[in-house]
Amino acid sequence: MIDIKSMPYEQLKEYCISLGQKGFRADQLYDWMHVKLAESFDSMTNLPAAFRESLSQLCDYTCLTMEKRQISAIDGTQKYLFSLQDGQMIESVLMPYHHGNSVCISSQAGCRMGCRFCASTIGGLVRNLTPGEMLDQIYAITRITGQRVSNVVVMGTGEPLDNYENLLIFIKMLTDEHGLHISQRNLTVSTCGLAEKILALAEHRFQITLALSLHAATDEKRKQIMPVANKYSIDTLMDAVSEYHEKTGRRITFEYSLIAGVNDTDEDARLLTALAKKTGAHVNLIPVNPVTETGFLPPNKQEADVFKLKLEKNHINVTIRRSMGRDIDGACGQLRRKETANPARRSI
Repeated sequence: MIDIKSMPYEQLKEYCISLGQKGFRADQLYDWMHVKLAESFDSMTNLPAAFRESLSQLCDYTCLTMEKRQISAIDGTQKYLFSLQDGQMIESVLMPYHHGNSVCISSQAGCRMGCRFCASTIGGLVRNLTPGEMLDQIYAITRITGQRVSNVVVMGTGEPLDNYENLLIFIKMLTDEHGLHISQRNLTVSTCGLAEKILALAEHRFQITLALSLHAATDEKRKQIMPVANKYSIDTLMDAVSEYHEKTGRRITFEYSLIAGVNDTDEDARLLTALAKKTGAHVNLIPVNPVTETGFLPPNKQEADVFKLKLEKNHINVTIRRSMGRDIDGACGQLRRKETANPARRSI
């Protein structure tokens, strides 16, 4: 079966012509899938019935099923658990901000990176998500809430650059003028640091924001919490992100999960300052979400503010990410982990 929702506009046009349709039918079909956010071929009422029947027989139509929705009583964050056609589960999050709605999506079912502070990686990688499955997380939340999404972050379950080819298609389709046409500058892609993929992404010269999940400022400490650091040294990563900045003109963000007693010392602040100065990076401090399986805890607010001040005194552009959804399994992978660990769910 053909995965039609993962087809970029030009490819879809060629496919429709191959089925004996006029080119404008591809425009109508693409509009139904990626602007009107139709849930099935049957609802595409301006397409001929025979064409819709052919599509239903030849194509898979990705449309996620919402299994659970949790809404934070603290800040209005909405966390979604979606099931895919093969029964796999993924998480997505809607975060309301004064400047618009942001959606955080997953790029894989599970993750093989093994970061010790992250619930997403417990259980390993199951499979990559298709471009259509990545897009439909945004579409499903838009359909459910009736609210426009203005910003997208690929920062949920999975390592986006470990699903590189599908990520490229997703970026092009999300920002394509025929679809939602979200600005590339309103798209952030996070990576734990696959250096060769960072360099490959730089060649496309997208205007997206690249966020490097740094989380420690020395190789020794990074290896303790991020197995990927055994392959890519910090020097290698700094070279890669510097080249990305040079080729795209886009400032890099360092994501830095603050873990009490692990990476929040004076020395950590000094070394992080040096790396940020070297690359001109913005530093986004993230008090780690407590996850039962990891045992890691965040510093308290005063400790986090002190760490931030140490960077600011050295003229580093730094923010503390507002912790959202703590009352609704806010950490990446927590809700999926809880659901897949449920014996009743496993027996289905």
